[in-house]
Amino acid sequence: MVRFLKQALTGEKVDARYDSFTVKGFRLGRPPASTPPILIAALRPGMLRLAGREGDGAIINWLSAEDVASVVPYVGPGKEIVARIFVCPSDDADRVRAMGRFAVSAYLNVPVYADFHQWLGRGPVLKPMWDAWKAGDRKAATAAVPDEVVDDLIVHGTPEECRAHIDRYLANGVTTAALALVGAGNDTRKAIRDLAPRR
Repeated sequence: MVRFLKQALTGEKVDARYDSFTVKGFRLGRPPASTPPILIAALRPGMLRLAGREGDGAIINWLSAEDVASVVPYVGPGKEIVARIFVCPSDDADRVRAMGRFAVSAYLNVPVYADFHQWLGRGPVLKPMWDAWKAGDRKAATAAVPDEVVDDLIVHGTPEECRAHIDRYLANGVTTAALALVGAGNDTRKAIRDLAPRR
C-alpha cells in the first residue's frame, strides 16, 4: 500500500502488481502540489522497521517517554516519529489515575497493545489486569492497573510539569508530539494555551 501511495500521490499513472493487490491504470485526479510524507502506524519491531524502510516515518501510540528510546532505533535515523501522547493538565493525580485506569484497561487488553507492552517489558505489572480481564471481571481489571503505569502513559500535572514530561518524549526521539487532551473538561482552549511551548 505504501509503495502504491508513493507512486499515486505523484500524479503518475499506476500500473503495478504488488504483493497483495494489483492496480491497473489508476491516476489521481487532483494530485497534491507536493507529495506528502507517508507515515505508518507501528508498535513492534516488524512494523517499526517497515515504517523506516518503506515509509517516511512512524506513528507511535500508548507508550512512555522512556519507551520511545526503545522504539525509535527500529525505525532508523532521519525518519519522522509522531507520537500520540495522552495529556491531562490536572494536578489532581487521584482523579487522573482513576480516569487513566479505565483508558489503560480498555486499550491494553486489545491483543496488539498487550503484545506491545509485553515487548516493552510491562508484562509482570500488567499480568493481574490481563488475568482479571480474561476472567471477565472488568472492574477488577481496571482496579489492577498500577498508578505507575498510568503515570507513564498519561502525562498529567501542572502545565509546567506536563510540558517537562512532553519534552522527555522529544528528547528520546519523537519529532512531532500529537497531544490528545483528556479530562480537560470545558476549557480545552485554556489547556492548549497552557501546554503550548514557552519561548
